[in-house]
Amino acid sequence: MTTRSCPCGLPQAYDVCCGRFHRGTAAAPTAEALMRSRYSAFVVGDGAYLTRTWHPRTRPARLDLDPGVRWTGLEILATRDGSAFHRTGEVEFRASFRGGSLHEVSRFERVEGAWVYVDGEFPEA
Repeated sequence: MTTRSCPCGLPQAYDVCCGRFHRGTAAAPTAEALMRSRYSAFVVGDGAYLTRTWHPRTRPARLDLDPGVRWTGLEILATRDGSAFHRTGEVEFRASFRGGSLHEVSRFERVEGAWVYVDGEFPEA
């Protein structure tokens, strides 16, 4: 078991936080948890998890991760819906990487009970 901290920014160890979602032993219970786990998947290079948690309607045929990008932090700016009581949700976040950051409002839906990423918009600065 790994005790390193989770890249998503929560205080738990990776294995008990996003690692369990990546391994498939648990499912993200909220849109925000899925967002955090997807960010962590980018950090650890888990393209299979990213593909698995992408809505079938918008999932790309191929996903190529850039091994040169070094992700350095995640900040959740706002959430809308996305709880166990919703079918859709949005998470606005800023993901930092060495040399810059990505600001996105991501949309999520439930497919067969599981949260999946649909798409996102990049707000004007």
